[in-house]
Amino acid sequence: MKLCIFGTGSMGTILGAFLSRAGQEVDLVDSYTEHVEALNREGARVVGAAEFSTPVRALSPDRMDSGYDVVFLMTKQHDNRAVAVKLAEHLAPGGVVCTMQNGLPERALAEVLGADRVAGCALGWGATFRGPGVSELTSDPDALSFHLGSEGVSAQKLEEVAGILRTMGEVRVEPNFTGARWSKLLINAALSGMSAVLGATFGEAVANPRSRVIVQRLIKECIDVAKAGGIRIEPVQGKDVARLFDYRGPVKRAFGFLLLPFAIRKHRALRASMLQDLEKGRLCEIDAINGAVCAEGRRLGVATPVNDRVVAIIRLIEAGERDPAWANLALFGRTVAVGGK
Repeated sequence: MKLCIFGTGSMGTILGAFLSRAGQEVDLVDSYTEHVEALNREGARVVGAAEFSTPVRALSPDRMDSGYDVVFLMTKQHDNRAVAVKLAEHLAPGGVVCTMQNGLPERALAEVLGADRVAGCALGWGATFRGPGVSELTSDPDALSFHLGSEGVSAQKLEEVAGILRTMGEVRVEPNFTGARWSKLLINAALSGMSAVLGATFGEAVANPRSRVIVQRLIKECIDVAKAGGIRIEPVQGKDVARLFDYRGPVKRAFGFLLLPFAIRKHRALRASMLQDLEKGRLCEIDAINGAVCAEGRRLGVATPVNDRVVAIIRLIEAGERDPAWANLALFGRTVAVGGK
């Protein structure tokens, strides 16, 4: 099969490296010229939880080929409709776009490409971009999981995509893909949201008791919105997140609070891609993550005050009025004790 990764930042570089090392012929497409040149000159270098280098074929978007059977879409969601129009020109007949973006991107892509050409994949691992040609895997190697699904792509095509991804890690084809998407959205809203607000790793965000309160509240709001929408949140790497972290009284809430550091231990070194963008002076994907939870909450009549506050703080950071820092805990008001780390 002819494969393409469109958007080879931190995670796209990792995926391209693993697929290429396994013998898959895949084009790594990115607009960052220095990165493309380094990939072609020195190969993709993976550091961190895995250490290896492998030759890859990298291209700029204006040089990308056509006739791709699968395009793994890994760009930010700043202009997905325009991206979908471009990718439509490069797909083979029967080709599909498999979006690995955060949030809930499938609907907008399907409006351009058709539901039968759009699959979705929630990733159960993370990475940090370290420079041209180099990306750090920040999740344990035994936590490399993919949750794949679609409302329109055939079961046969999904299995073909799953077979490609199994060269890197565990793949689950999800009958309840919307529930799997919400599992990842919940994790991103809670952990990536606080990582970006605090300038911290996931592990640091839950190690501090004051910020852990916020993480727990963010999780609860996601669960409440999903339940109101009739969505059954799927387990993540064997953990039933909704059952473990939903609560109605103080006992279950206290249990969830104590459990959080253990539940994320395999991903404790991860720094959110939103934080990486903010540190580079870029706009981040807050609208596609916490903003998506807020939007669904408004549609369903479910209050999301803590997610709303995360969005507001990120807006201040993007405007240059705040930095990602522990002092931002004070902006959550009575939800958490005022103060620094």
